[in-house]
Amino acid sequence: MATALVVGSTGLIGNQLLKLVLEDDHYSKVVAISRSPLQFSNPKLKVITADFKSLANCKEELKAEDVFCCLGTTIKKAKSKEAFREIDFEYPLLVARLAKEQGTLQYFLVSALGAKKTSSVFYNHVKGEVEKAIEKIGFKSYHILRPSLLLGSRIEKREGEQSMQKVFTAINFLIPKKYKAIESIKVARAMVAQAKQNTSGNFIHESDELQGF
Repeated sequence: MATALVVGSTGLIGNQLLKLVLEDDHYSKVVAISRSPLQFSNPKLKVITADFKSLANCKEELKAEDVFCCLGTTIKKAKSKEAFREIDFEYPLLVARLAKEQGTLQYFLVSALGAKKTSSVFYNHVKGEVEKAIEKIGFKSYHILRPSLLLGSRIEKREGEQSMQKVFTAINFLIPKKYKAIESIKVARAMVAQAKQNTSGNFIHESDELQGF
């Protein structure tokens, strides 16, 4: 049995992923990084309450075969491009480096549809940049997941997102499969399924592939 590390466990995908790995017998231990205490407990669960700026101080607690990074925000919520980059680039990369030092074999990154390092769109550029930066670390298995607009209920609401979800749900049948809105639970299921396959190499999973989970 393995240990899973979930980063971003209070987010839309992270919260669902955390519950999945806690219920799965494949994992005997689950570690979650959170800036505040979680609202539930589980015998398998260890919560590291820490700020990412000081995460290196508890790096020995990050030992896990599989790391699932579900961190992500919006520029509007982050308030600036610099703050957005810190959350979506610097933190996932920091976790990857610390995890690699502790022997992590598989790293799963939730990115976004359209992520590309050369993109002129800032959001997509940062997502593409962090994808490439983590790839260089050299995990045995590295999976990038690029979902389209996520459907689901967040613990922390994002302004305007619920309206967008309603619009996309109404017209989803008109949209090509790659761009269709996707239930967040499907992304979480895809990560767990891929982790249990224990493959080697670098993989990109686009949103249309994730729809099958």
